[in-house]
Amino acid sequence: MIFSDFSLSDKTLKALAEAGYQSPTPIQEKVIPFILDKKDVFGCAQTGTGKTASYVVPLIENLAKGRFRARMPRVLILTPTRELALQVEASFKQYALYYNLGITSLIGGESMTLQERALEKNIDVLIATPGRLLDIIKRGRLLLGALETLVIDEADRLLDMGFVPDVEAIMGYLPKKRQTLLFSATVTKEIRKLSQQYLLSPEEVTITPQKVSASTIEQSAIETKVRNKRDVLRAYLTEKKVNKAIIFCNRKSEVSILCRSLKKYHYNAGEIHGDLTQAERKRVLDNFHASKIDFLVASDIAARGIDVDELPHVINFDLPNNPEEYVHRIGRTGRAGKQGTAVSLVSPTQKKNLHTIEKYIAQKIPYTHITLEEKPKESKVMKDMPKSKTVQAPVSTKSKKAKDQCVLGFGDEIPAFFQIKYDQLLSKSSPRASKEED
Repeated sequence: MIFSDFSLSDKTLKALAEAGYQSPTPIQEKVIPFILDKKDVFGCAQTGTGKTASYVVPLIENLAKGRFRARMPRVLILTPTRELALQVEASFKQYALYYNLGITSLIGGESMTLQERALEKNIDVLIATPGRLLDIIKRGRLLLGALETLVIDEADRLLDMGFVPDVEAIMGYLPKKRQTLLFSATVTKEIRKLSQQYLLSPEEVTITPQKVSASTIEQSAIETKVRNKRDVLRAYLTEKKVNKAIIFCNRKSEVSILCRSLKKYHYNAGEIHGDLTQAERKRVLDNFHASKIDFLVASDIAARGIDVDELPHVINFDLPNNPEEYVHRIGRTGRAGKQGTAVSLVSPTQKKNLHTIEKYIAQKIPYTHITLEEKPKESKVMKDMPKSKTVQAPVSTKSKKAKDQCVLGFGDEIPAFFQIKYDQLLSKSSPRASKEED
């Protein structure tokens, strides 16, 4: 099947061809017809399956055929993170290259004044994170009465990050008669409840994630003790000649520590996590896209939505605590049918996590061996040097106060190599100073 089988316009087909796409992915093949028919859709698909284009392409077609409403968006996309919002905005602009559509995003961490000014222009497509959108609505800067389609993207992440109350508040400002599309990587009771609450007789599309990742991503694991992780990582980068990768950590603090460690060993590394400002995160991502940074050390939330063409490697410095997050992480590589490599460093306490992941993806993840360089042995010169001795700390007999003192940190004894300096200090003590102590 090819995109022209959907009866898309020549403008859309031309933009797709220029982007290098001719045949739809499985989710695109199933979802595009439903959206073109303006039906509600509940889609379950992992990152890297072409999910974003599955709704962007048909929505562009529907917008081109619809009626423009001044300063009132016709399509609203809610995303859990700023990075994903910017990715969706880039996709709309890429596929709508030959249309005159107003497309903008509302995300936290950027100037609200500038965003309000952008809304004064004609906007067809609005991509937003829930918190910032709600702030703008409450300030009376946005009307959503002309909305035709709502997209709730990565609903499971919205749920995990506590955005559901904001989403529910936003729903009160939307017209009840609309098309609603909800996408999630997993289907839980909570997600099912959201779909039943906001979707009307939806078409349900599920793409099995295991088959997508298994055919395009070579997965492996390296068993290592926690204290050896950084050594193992550097050995892996050297042995496999890795020149570009995203390296995931479970904690923000570990992201910064690992990034500093890589830089210490002259790796061109950058970090991205939730504590950075939007401007800092954008600068790091731009540098990574432009290959000014070779290794991006990232936390899960900050990395959601990062899309890098032909990213060869994803490395789990810390194995994630749930299998869904593992699939999201490795989905950064092996995209659009291209081959990628994902490796995980597994400590003894994380073997259970690995087994859970293997069960979830219905695939055995093989262990691979990495040879660590031997640390230099103690030289003969160092070995022959006399060991430090401890001696009794001398006490001045001229001072009663000194007799009651001990050397802090060593009790009543100090190492021999400190003794010379200690004697020098005593010899410099003047009779006047001793008299004052008395």
